[in-house]
Amino acid sequence: MNFDRSWEEIYKAGRFQRYPWDSVVSFVFRYAPRDVPRESVRILEVGCGAAANLWFAAREGFSVTGLEGSKSAISYAKQRFKEDGLTGDLHVGDFTQLPYDNEIFDLVIDRGALTCVNDSAMNSAISEIYRVMKPNAVFHFNPYADSHSGLLEGVARSDGLTEIPVGAKSANPGLINFVSRKRLDQLFGPVQWEIISIQRREDTEMSNQMQQIHAEWLLLARKRIS
Repeated sequence: MNFDRSWEEIYKAGRFQRYPWDSVVSFVFRYAPRDVPRESVRILEVGCGAAANLWFAAREGFSVTGLEGSKSAISYAKQRFKEDGLTGDLHVGDFTQLPYDNEIFDLVIDRGALTCVNDSAMNSAISEIYRVMKPNAVFHFNPYADSHSGLLEGVARSDGLTEIPVGAKSANPGLINFVSRKRLDQLFGPVQWEIISIQRREDTEMSNQMQQIHAEWLLLARKRIS
């Protein structure tokens, strides 16, 4: 399975995010189809973690599916859904081999999950995401950008990943794939994808002598009708 095991340790320790990311909330409300009932709109999140984004979407009446590598995160998410009377298809799996039929999802969300795997796995995951999206469905892709300070603090590997050491100031320790603008063009070719928006979002922490830049991409892409 393409999964950084350090995330299982994080979730096992009870470090769960309980509330959705603002970019995901905006994405769902803007791009969810409006000509059908919400319960007919299918949303998939790959690398959903504790499913905070899907918890929000389920509360709004959408049909949600989440795939995650961490057993602890999925166990927590299922219990939370049960306690809140929500329905969701949440399970452990590998997003490079999605266990779903072709063209069934209206929206697909990646919020910092694909940025944790190597180039080959990222290619496979996006190919699989494309396969399960309906024509005209929209994908929310949110990896770290290569202007992030963590790229300089880590050790680059040949597979596209950078190993962030314990004690790094700009990012948590582990493996991160810092994505360049050129790489985005390679991942989202014009034949298959219509690019709706590409934003590079940067925050600079200036309280330290060494300024730390947190940088990420927010790319929205629509699956073209073949």
